[in-house]
Amino acid sequence: MRSVAVTPKGDRIRWVELPGVPGQEPPRVYVHGLGATSPAYFTEVAVHPLLAGRRSLLVDLLGHGISDRPTDFDYTLESHADALATALTSAGVSGAELIAHSMGGSVAIVLAARHPSLVSRLVLVDANLDPIPPMTASASSSGIASYSEQEFVAGGWEEVRDRVGAHWWSTMRLAGREALHRSAVHLTRGTVPTMRELLLDLKIPRTYLLPEADGPLPGADALTEAGVSVVAIPDCGHNIMLDNPEAFVSAIAVALTDREQHEN
Repeated sequence: MRSVAVTPKGDRIRWVELPGVPGQEPPRVYVHGLGATSPAYFTEVAVHPLLAGRRSLLVDLLGHGISDRPTDFDYTLESHADALATALTSAGVSGAELIAHSMGGSVAIVLAARHPSLVSRLVLVDANLDPIPPMTASASSSGIASYSEQEFVAGGWEEVRDRVGAHWWSTMRLAGREALHRSAVHLTRGTVPTMRELLLDLKIPRTYLLPEADGPLPGADALTEAGVSVVAIPDCGHNIMLDNPEAFVSAIAVALTDREQHEN
């Protein structure tokens, strides 16, 4: 485990690092979703023979997993991205290939827009691209965002625990409650311009993976026209890397080697 301070008060982002074969570049950075942790979600696929051999950082965002959980951090997508940028810069990472899930994908888009030297390629895994309204009793970020922070910290988190189920809660319980709530609120609000608009404007190779069962991705035609490769993965839900790791790895391997998707 490695770490670096990313706030003036010394709060630390931590990550698990897998060493790469010398001369194999660029590094890869894996970023988890809301209430998750990168080592738990990505280790199996990161060490798969099709992906192994690169220096790989399985990063936990501030407030999540093994990273610190400050209560005076605002946890906007921009602040998450800036803190991640500080960690990557301190780790000597530049021009990285980012594989980022759900909220982590939203953070990765903002990171690429705000800190372009750090990102050479994006693979987004069922990432949030648009604002969504808070929805009471939803087992997602919109359900968490439907509480006020005071309500959530005082006991709303217990209702969320019961709704999301044991699997998600096993990592969600590691997140700071203020961090979890603020991250969910800002994820549902999105960014200005929106994450979708930022993604459309990026000039690096970009791939978007989604579950085949979800049907066509809204706005897929505009994304494809802008050079984003949209790939449906069979036999999986939102956690593609856990539900169908072989198909996930195959799609990632193509996304990280197909230079022509950006050049054509």
